[in-house]
Amino acid sequence: MRNISLIFKQFSRAVLLVAGFAAMGFSAHAQADAAKGEALFKANCTACHKIDQRMTGPALGPTISSETDDKWLTKWIQNNQALIAAKDPKALKIYNEYNQAGMNVFTNLSDGDVANIIAYVREDWKKMQATPAPGAATNGAATESGPSNVVIFGLIGVIVIALIVILVLNRAIGTLEKILIKKQAEPVVEEEEVEAEPVDRFAFVKRVAKNKKLVFFIILCGTIALGSLSWVTMWNTNVHQGYQPAQPIKYSHELHAGVMKINCQYCHVAAYKGKNASIPSLNICMNCHKVVKTESPEIHKIYDALGYDPQTQKYDSTKAKPIQWVRIHNLPDFAYFNHAQHVRVGGIECQRCHGPIQTMKEVYQYSPLTMKWCIQCHKRTGVNGKGNAYYESMLKVHDRIKKGEKVTEAEMGGLECAKCHY
Repeated sequence: MRNISLIFKQFSRAVLLVAGFAAMGFSAHAQADAAKGEALFKANCTACHKIDQRMTGPALGPTISSETDDKWLTKWIQNNQALIAAKDPKALKIYNEYNQAGMNVFTNLSDGDVANIIAYVREDWKKMQATPAPGAATNGAATESGPSNVVIFGLIGVIVIALIVILVLNRAIGTLEKILIKKQAEPVVEEEEVEAEPVDRFAFVKRVAKNKKLVFFIILCGTIALGSLSWVTMWNTNVHQGYQPAQPIKYSHELHAGVMKINCQYCHVAAYKGKNASIPSLNICMNCHKVVKTESPEIHKIYDALGYDPQTQKYDSTKAKPIQWVRIHNLPDFAYFNHAQHVRVGGIECQRCHGPIQTMKEVYQYSPLTMKWCIQCHKRTGVNGKGNAYYESMLKVHDRIKKGEKVTEAEMGGLECAKCHY
């Protein structure tokens, strides 16, 4: 019996080792999210690329699948101009192959975003390769494809069941060994003379407590689990990525900014010249909705807020009341962000921070808006001073400083309101 117990113990260790490697492989397989990559691909890449056909740019399926250096792909997608300027051989080959037509830079995409896009392209290209074209003859060869989620979860389920069986058998063997030892040690007595022993309900707990290795393992796992939970909780404190509150009026950015192609600054007029983008005035809505969709219940909420009577087309200020919009993007009080500095001076598009706003039926917080995320963007975004009045004036001021001429704080931007008034 002891030999059997030793065999099962060795087998259980092997199974635990295999389970650990399977879990590691599963986590590595799940690092990139193809579903998120599909959304990012459609928002950023479809204007110039298809997965299986060449458009303005190459077909991305065979191109990305044949490139094994994901770090280089990430650098190329985020800022191909920097690679070309650095005379990178791969970058120059692509640049010359497409008649030196510049590709857009996507410094707004993080390393994780690019990894998701690459995962989506490769996965979709494998599906296209696995599905034969209509009328095409098949040669019976199996198309290579990655393991499906069903297979992965099935393997994990088998391992879990095997572990349970091992634990049950180990316990049964231990119980049988104790019974045999007890039978051998006790003298044979008649049944009438045997007194019933009291049942110890905590015998199993006591046995477990005596196993120092098992107790240490349980404490270690508990410490790691609680530590990880605490770390994740603290790391995500005040990070509201994906926050999508219900608004008092169902306004669709997908319709207005996407289908109608209305510029963001038509409504958010202060984004170009002020710190805050501002909530659009209802009078801006009335520029169109005095005559457009006047039967809509959502438009009537605007009429009610303005005290406007669509029948008489007159306003009654005594009936006017503000609409209680729910703020979505909210930085901490100690963080200073100026929209004009980014939109007007830096030339940053709204989608860099707010995501594919033109596809959102209801707006949600697309970016994490953390310090790390902002710094990462600042490290990647190049400064283009050509044709920019602000940078040209700064260059002139610095040239005067080099010549030893007098320069005042006002000429360095010291009279800008945002320097003192947040």
